[in-house]
Amino acid sequence: MQHEDLAAIGRLTDAFGRLRSEMGKVIVGQQEVLEELLVAIFARGHCLLIGVPGLAKTLMIHTLADALNLSFNRIQFTPDLMPSDITGTEVIQEDKATGVRQFKFLRGPIFANLILADEINRTPPKTQAALLEAMQERQTTVGGERHRLPDPFFVLATQNPIEQEGTYPLPEAQLDRFMLNILVDYPSEDEELEVVRVTTAAKPPSVEKVLSGEEILELQQVVRKVPVADHVSRYAVRLARLTRPGETEAPAFVRDFVSWGAGPRASQYLVLAAKARAALNGRPYVAVEDIRAVAGPVLRHRIVTNFNAEAEGLKPDDIIARLISTLSADPNEAPERGRVSAIFTAADAG
Repeated sequence: MQHEDLAAIGRLTDAFGRLRSEMGKVIVGQQEVLEELLVAIFARGHCLLIGVPGLAKTLMIHTLADALNLSFNRIQFTPDLMPSDITGTEVIQEDKATGVRQFKFLRGPIFANLILADEINRTPPKTQAALLEAMQERQTTVGGERHRLPDPFFVLATQNPIEQEGTYPLPEAQLDRFMLNILVDYPSEDEELEVVRVTTAAKPPSVEKVLSGEEILELQQVVRKVPVADHVSRYAVRLARLTRPGETEAPAFVRDFVSWGAGPRASQYLVLAAKARAALNGRPYVAVEDIRAVAGPVLRHRIVTNFNAEAEGLKPDDIIARLISTLSADPNEAPERGRVSAIFTAADAG
């Protein structure tokens, strides 16, 4: 990397520290969730946050928007929401001077830098699909006309995993558009006590702006320039490929418990997310540990387990953890099927 790129990584690391400090005024704990959110933003990806009600998912995204000098819109997804409510619609307007009537496009809330798609699984697939083009192509088509979305553009969606009434599970094609699937867990007892103190105070703390849109675009380019050694890239590719039960090298437990594995987009996102994580932590290179750190949020929504896994109480995170524990960082070392099966059996016995 060039000297100016190394200096930019230093600025990114400094901005990461300031963002954590500003968000810490409102959000207690959740440092890993915050890091994963920023990894996605600087890697130019979208996020899906999953957690039970009351864990400050919406507040976290609101606070992040306050700390970034970006335009922000919140879309509350409901069963009666229509695609045009997101993308916008064409209306007929009359020129009072000439009397000529013509169509005019009225932009919807999707035209902002940062979109909070709140409770995204509460709207039907037709409306969910309105986000697909925006997330992938960063544009929307209305009335045969393409409209470019502002840059940078991020969709941060929230989802409640325990409610089933009146919800519509996201199709795999849309799930695959999300770079990271972030799990928001309960706080510790001390953190929950601090949450009570902060939220019941007389005046909520204010958050200062840290980065502008232009600075984010610049830092996104710096993240892309972070070098990755061949053995690290190969590790990411092998990790993604071993989640596919049809692969000849797939471990026995993957073939037994997985219906569908991660596609090539997972390999790309593993490397991009690892680049962003390395840069956020001030390193101008990517290590295998970076791949392992982002494997959970990158892969968990791209692995479809079968009935056998459900009967055994296994989730995609269990599959990922066992693959990581057995996959060597040495690119010349093949996966040890016997060792994988032995560890899997031992873990079950324990």
